[in-house]
Amino acid sequence: MSDASQVPSADADVTDVGVLDAAVIGVDADVIDADVIDADVIDADVAEAVELAQRLESERDEYLDLARRLQADFENFRKRTESQRGEQAARAAERLVAELLPVLDAGDAAVAHGAEGAGPIHQMLVSILEKQGLTRVADVEVPFDPTVHEAVLTEPGDDEAGPVVAEVLRSGYAWNGRVVRAAMVKVRG
Repeated sequence: MSDASQVPSADADVTDVGVLDAAVIGVDADVIDADVIDADVIDADVAEAVELAQRLESERDEYLDLARRLQADFENFRKRTESQRGEQAARAAERLVAELLPVLDAGDAAVAHGAEGAGPIHQMLVSILEKQGLTRVADVEVPFDPTVHEAVLTEPGDDEAGPVVAEVLRSGYAWNGRVVRAAMVKVRG
C-alpha cells in the first residue's frame, strides 16, 4: 500500500466519512467499515477517559487528604513547640528564683539583726519577685500541709483539729503556684 492510497485524493467525495476517517487513522478505507470504527473507538475512548478521570480524582483526593494531615501535623507541632518553649522559660525562671532564695534568706537575717540599708534593698527585691509570681509561705496557726511545709520540730497540742504550724523556722516560697522550697516549720499537735 502506498501513501497515496491512504490519503484521500482531491477529487474524493468529502461526504464519504469512511474515506476521511480511514485517512486520519492511516488505513485503507476499503478495508475497514467506518461506522464500526466510529462507535467502537468512541466507546473505548469514553471508557478510557472516564477511567482516567476516576483515577485522577482518586489521586487528587489522596493528595488533598495528605496535605490536610500534614497541615494538621504542622499546626500540632507548632503548638507543642510553643508550649514547650513556655514551659522551658517557666522552668528557667523557677531555677533562677531557687538560686535567689539564699539571698532572700540573707536579707531576712540582715533585716532581723537591724543592718542599716538592708531593709529597703531586701524589700525591693522581694516586691519585684512577688510581681513576677513569688509567694512566701510563712503563715503560723494554719493547718500543716506537707506539700508546702517541712516539719522539723513538733510539740504536743490540745487541738483535735489536726496538726497546726506553730512557728516558721525558715520561710518557704512558691513560684507561680509551684513550691520552690517548703517552709521549715515547728508543728503543734
